[in-house]
Amino acid sequence: MICSLVVLTLSAQAGKPWENGKLKVSDNQRYLQFENGQPFFWQGETGWLLPERLDRAEAEWYLQSCAKAGYNVVQVQTIDGVPAYNIYGQMSNIDGWDFSKINQKGVYGYWDHMDYIIDMAAQHGIYIGMVCIWGGLVKDGKLSVEDAKKYGSFLANRYKDKPNIIWFMGGDIQGDIKPEVWNALATTIKSIDKNHLMTYHPRGRYTSAKWWSKASWLDFHTFQSGHRKYGQRMGNKDYPIPDNTEEDNWMYVDSTWAYKPIKPVLDAEPSYEDIPMGLHDATEGRWQAWDVRRYAYWSVFAGSCGHTYGHNAIMQMLKPGYPTSYGDAGDVKTWYQGLHDPGFRQMQYLKRLILTFPYFERVPDQSIIQENGTQYDRLIATRGADYLLVYNYTSRLMKLDLTKISGDKKNVWWMDARTGHLRFLGAYDSKVLTFRMHKKGMGIEDGVLIAIDATKDYLKPDQLELLPDGYRAKARDLNE
Repeated sequence: MICSLVVLTLSAQAGKPWENGKLKVSDNQRYLQFENGQPFFWQGETGWLLPERLDRAEAEWYLQSCAKAGYNVVQVQTIDGVPAYNIYGQMSNIDGWDFSKINQKGVYGYWDHMDYIIDMAAQHGIYIGMVCIWGGLVKDGKLSVEDAKKYGSFLANRYKDKPNIIWFMGGDIQGDIKPEVWNALATTIKSIDKNHLMTYHPRGRYTSAKWWSKASWLDFHTFQSGHRKYGQRMGNKDYPIPDNTEEDNWMYVDSTWAYKPIKPVLDAEPSYEDIPMGLHDATEGRWQAWDVRRYAYWSVFAGSCGHTYGHNAIMQMLKPGYPTSYGDAGDVKTWYQGLHDPGFRQMQYLKRLILTFPYFERVPDQSIIQENGTQYDRLIATRGADYLLVYNYTSRLMKLDLTKISGDKKNVWWMDARTGHLRFLGAYDSKVLTFRMHKKGMGIEDGVLIAIDATKDYLKPDQLELLPDGYRAKARDLNE
């Protein structure tokens, strides 16, 4: 009895994000928050083929692992075929786009499994970012305007009362390809579901604002900075960004906010950990943990409302017997091995860092940095009224103007982006100062210089790590 009470108490303490109310856009139109005013920092994970390739036990393990690593959103392809088939051999469209008989007695169907995944995610405090249908299917004519209305009505009625849904239109596709279908699908869902936010997932190196900046159904923007390295055009003549800026995902925040009205924005698909650079040539080098860290900090410090991480094996849910589209098949690296790769675990330190300080006042401010560099040597800064953060990828010299925030004295720390560990550097006068973080080894040792008005106590000088963001593992009743 006592053990049961302990379990119930711990479960109650953990809480769920939506207990703060529904998600909404912040008053300054740049961030997301809950109805009670608490901030929501999007820490996304890419689980595209979760609904199709994982069974119930695997799905639970995956979502539990995501929660432990600090993720609060998992992006999935709701269907990746017409019909799509899941691991149980059940298909998404048993009668085309007529869903009136989709719930078959005695059958654990495709949408029953989707229900299970959504409910299991909710148990772990995770939102499901539902890409309703992958863009290539729409491009190929697999969904008409009338069918989009049927499908949208089905999805909205089935999931409008689930607390942990975020809708995605698109799916790796330009918004000017069958825009009438996306409009029909989006407006149908929004006419029924008044509870959840909606966005659009564009093709690589594009922002959704290019087509949907004034769409009434779009609450926030996403961009896909993509998987190419500097100078990797790969024959693409219609290139929407300048040459040799392929990895500069920070530029998409500025280019998105050039469209009006301003809406929150985030990188919903940067380079995946352990995927070939450029995707299509398996002999190319692989993106590493330090690369995915760089994408995350560059984007968020430029003003993003969060960030989505991805891993090659995880996003395809690879396991023995499954082929791959990029790099290695499932007999080389499985999705559950990918959960132990460093980048997957390191994203949580960014969320902890951002949530340590007053949230909604944070702005990007490159005027903090003097004598900046380009490409990998580019420092990037963000600040509030009394704190500033500067991300440094290459451990280069940092000439910084500490007068940009309040206080005659500034307490300064260095945060290791690999470990989240903090090192107090001391108290400094409020002026332009030069800092240099000396590397201990030969590899990438990226991190963040933190300067805080010395009269504030956001961090303590003897503090060695950032505080967890509230996740508590579910306690076991050992008498179960």
